[in-house]
Amino acid sequence: MYFTRAFSSHVRSIAALAVTAGLLSGCQSVSDALSSPEPNAGPCPSALSLYEAQRLVELEGGEVAYENVGFTGEILAVRSLCSYYGERPILANLEIDMGFGRGPAARGDARTYEYFVAITRRDYDVIHKEVFPIRVEFDAGEDRVYLTEEIDAISIPRADEGTSGVNFEIIVGFELTPEQIAFNRSGQRFRVAAGQD
Repeated sequence: MYFTRAFSSHVRSIAALAVTAGLLSGCQSVSDALSSPEPNAGPCPSALSLYEAQRLVELEGGEVAYENVGFTGEILAVRSLCSYYGERPILANLEIDMGFGRGPAARGDARTYEYFVAITRRDYDVIHKEVFPIRVEFDAGEDRVYLTEEIDAISIPRADEGTSGVNFEIIVGFELTPEQIAFNRSGQRFRVAAGQD
């Protein structure tokens, strides 16, 4: 299995394809699949953010204090729709709402963040994972930016027509250092919109 993606600033395309030919017609999109009159054979995969990778906080100097906060990021929401029937693979799309911040210790007015999208067998193992860059630019005097990333074609092969979407999950998160993961696990946080009404 592997992913492919379309290159654009806010639209991504990934596809995990089975080795068996003919499982997915070449240019079918999720919107095309959703317009099909045939109902899904079962529920869609869960789409969610991984708690320990949901936030990114850069701390300069090591001490956890507001004045040491550099760039931050947070996954605010994850949405997905899917379609499948017969022996066809699950075809899904994904929308990820993200908030990005520039704290007192941030250097510069832009940062390239990295986030991942992983397809997993539910509560079992990762089938495939892909990492995507997203460049965020802050205007003068701006300390927050909100963006929605769209992944318009995720294809998940099924063993047979009895395999439903409930067997899979689509998980997203930021690529983090071990220190950033430990910070998230501790429950500490500096939210992008902290102190705002």
